[in-house]
Formats: sequence, C-alpha cells, structure tokens
Amino acid sequence: MSVDPGGLQRHYQNKKVLITGGLGMIGSSIALELVSLGADVTLVDAIIEPFGANHFNISPIRDKVTVNISDIRDKESMKSLVAGKDIIFNLAGQVSHNDSIENPFLDAEINYLGHLNVLEACRKVSPEAKILFSGSRLQFGEIERIPVAEDHPLRPKTPYALNKVAAENLYLYYHRVYGQPTVVFRIANPYGPRAQMKHPKYAMINWFLRLAMEGKCIRIFGDGKQIRDYIYIQDLAEAFILAAASDRVGGEIFNVGSGVGTRFKDMAGSIVRILNKGEIEFVPWPEEYLNIETGDYVTDISKARRLLGWAPKTSLEEGIRRTHEFYKKFREYYW
Repeated sequence: MSVDPGGLQRHYQNKKVLITGGLGMIGSSIALELVSLGADVTLVDAIIEPFGANHFNISPIRDKVTVNISDIRDKESMKSLVAGKDIIFNLAGQVSHNDSIENPFLDAEINYLGHLNVLEACRKVSPEAKILFSGSRLQFGEIERIPVAEDHPLRPKTPYALNKVAAENLYLYYHRVYGQPTVVFRIANPYGPRAQMKHPKYAMINWFLRLAMEGKCIRIFGDGKQIRDYIYIQDLAEAFILAAASDRVGGEIFNVGSGVGTRFKDMAGSIVRILNKGEIEFVPWPEEYLNIETGDYVTDISKARRLLGWAPKTSLEEGIRRTHEFYKKFREYYW
C-alpha cells in the first residue's frame, strides 16, 4: 500500500474486518493489504463452483486470518459473523452475467437477497459497521457518453446487472433510512493475480493470458474494436481500503476503473506480445451466443480521485507482466 501508509496503519490497527467472498481475487487481495496494516481479518466464503474461491490466495497470511466457510444467504451465520465488526467488505456474489441469464433465480438469491441478508444482520447487531459493496460497470447497460461518471443512467441488460442495481439501492437505502455507513463501487473489468483461471466467464484478461501461456489461439468475436477499461487488482484493492478508511464517503457511489480505454483486440495483442506466445484469430459471433454489448466503456474516476485521494498506478502492460509472473510461479494452484 503506497498511499499514506502511516495514516492507514493507524486507522486499521486492530480494526475488526469481515470480508465476504474473501477467498476470491478481490477479497484476498484486500486481505493481504489489511493484514500488513494490522487489521484483525475474518474471511467468509461459500466456496461455490465455478466461482473464484481458492485457499492458495491467502497462503501468505493463512495463519494471520480467520476463515469461515459460510454463505451470505445464511441468516443466522451472517448475524453471528457481522457482530462486533468495524468494517465489512461485502464482496460475495454470483459473478457471471451469462450465468445469470441461464439461472436468474440463483443470481437473485445471491446478488440481491444475500446482500439484503447481510444488511439486515448489520442493522440488528452491528449498526455502526461500515459496509462496502462491489457493483459492476455492467449496471450502466447501453453507454451514452464516455468517460462514464456516477450520474450516467442505469439501464441493466441482464439479471446480473439488474440485481447489482437493486442491491446498490439497498445499500443506499440502509444508509439513508438507518444511518448504516455504506459505500458503493461500480467496478470496471478487474484482472490480475489470484483470479480463477479455469474458464472464460469473467476476468477475460486472465483467460486470454492462460491461452497464450499454453501457446493456444485467442479467438475474438467480431472485429475486437470495442473499448473497455481494465483495472489491475492491486489498484482496485487500494481504492477499497481507502474508501473504508475515509470518514467523508458514507452513502457515496464511486465508479472505479483505470480511467484508460483499450480496444479489446489491443488488450489481446498486448498479451501475445508480452508473452511472445499464442496467436489471435478473429471469428464471427456464434449464432447461439447472446451478445450483450453495451458500447465502449471508459471510467470517469475523478470522484474517486477527489474524495479518496486515489489514482490507479498500474498500466495495462505492467499489469499483464505482473499477472504473468504470478501464474508462471503458481500455475499448479490455478489451472
């Protein structure tokens, strides 16, 4: 952590922190930083396949955190786990927008009702805990203008995005009506170490990286000219930690990304060039594929800069290099 480490150390020292989805990429990355800042960290994860939970993600801190295997849909478990906590990073979720189309009930159970369950548990037993929610850039749906600021209209195009919008409104409601300190993030496309590498349903950079590492072909549907914003996990974790430490941002929404737009085909090209392996093939969109295109997307991060003092530090090429080095070293735990 590079932003005001002394101030953060003082803030987090002995703070009781709960991270749901704590064995995934985002949760474990936050946990690694919080342990170094002196926090008392409890990780909760339901370890549901095919999501990204991986015990190896916390191997450097395994003896310094508490791990509880539980589900945010379990009311009694959540009531017990949130009690006495100062900060809760509520990151658990169903994370595939395509899977939400196939099974909208599961998505609603986890991404809406599960989060309602955590908020209600906090209202009853931990009303002063600050709760942070990880939303998605897919909440915006069709993009009207870039960069995308927090006041951009929300027109979700999948059950996943719809339930993220609904959950976001829960967090704002609990802040407005009950005074629960809440902060909402709408996150661009995260990537980096500790992401699952078994399938291409999310973390597309990670999946393309695996294909290139194996010398395989990266197939891009269409012309690959769509623009996306990719945020390196370390930068994202830092934004979460700064938001949780700030007394100025209760009830606030932040769009979080790199602030830099990259064409899809250029992202893939960077992977092949940096690894000097793999190849790219452009193919037509499959007839059976439900293409939920939202238009070009770049994050307006000016609010996060202004209120959190945060700015991403990792370029896409540097992030790809760091991610590649991680998986070269620890491939056996992720393939």
